[in-house]
Amino acid sequence: MGRGEVAALRRAAEAIRHGDSRHGGGSAQARLAVQLLDAWALPLFNRPLTSQSEAELCSLSAELARLAGWAALDVGRHGTAFYHFDRALNWSRQADDADLSCYILATMALLATLRDCPSTALDMTQGSVEAGGSRVNARVLAFTRLVEARAHARAADPRSASTALAASERLLERASRQDEAPEWIDFLTRPRLASDAAEVYRDLRNPRACLAWNQQATAMAPDTFTRSVGMRQAVVATAHLQNGNLDASLAAGHRAIDILRLVDSNRARGYVRALLLALRPHSDARPARAFLTRAREGLGLTV
Repeated sequence: MGRGEVAALRRAAEAIRHGDSRHGGGSAQARLAVQLLDAWALPLFNRPLTSQSEAELCSLSAELARLAGWAALDVGRHGTAFYHFDRALNWSRQADDADLSCYILATMALLATLRDCPSTALDMTQGSVEAGGSRVNARVLAFTRLVEARAHARAADPRSASTALAASERLLERASRQDEAPEWIDFLTRPRLASDAAEVYRDLRNPRACLAWNQQATAMAPDTFTRSVGMRQAVVATAHLQNGNLDASLAAGHRAIDILRLVDSNRARGYVRALLLALRPHSDARPARAFLTRAREGLGLTV
């Protein structure tokens, strides 16, 4: 296995990751992960490999499988997502890549959270931390505790959610003083943590905290983190509605549609659909009806 092939695989995985963030898991860019894994990476295992080359190829295959799983999760194919995550976890363990194993387990926990199985998610986050021990980079651990916070919020446990979120903050601060983290975790910055924290408090029906965290998340660039920024606007819209402010809710909802209309992501559309459900008591208001029409025409959503 030549160094050029390794470098090309790494560049491809990075391009897929950024394309997924901008265009969604249903985009052509995101779907490339499976093709590259099956047609390019896996055949390399048939070559004579040193132990170092085999470990590196296992890590690359794990990352491509994780990307394939994330794309499947994003379009709502949860069984396929779990299949790819399971493959990714096996390869990361064969490579003895503690950071990647921890990250994949945390991503599987996020899948469980999104499927409203918070107790399963919490078991996975605990397992991911215990498996990696002291070898895991602080930024990776910060992501794990952030997923834990989201699971506690889905379980309606504000005290535990706040504790996990505070731990994630401390770990992210520690990570900023450490050596570089793996490239695939570079998205986890303070604004991204704040974006997820806003969702934590939306789920806990604490709109004041949600909107306060949202102010810290505004540095996320919509042309780079398109899906995340669009989903956060839907989260903020729901928080405004929880706060009794219909006008602010609809304004944020329209921004969500503006951002997400070219993103191929069932998960992202689900955030707007949740907002539509929350707007049902206001269905007699003309602005709310206009928003429903736009969501139907722009995102294909009905409730």
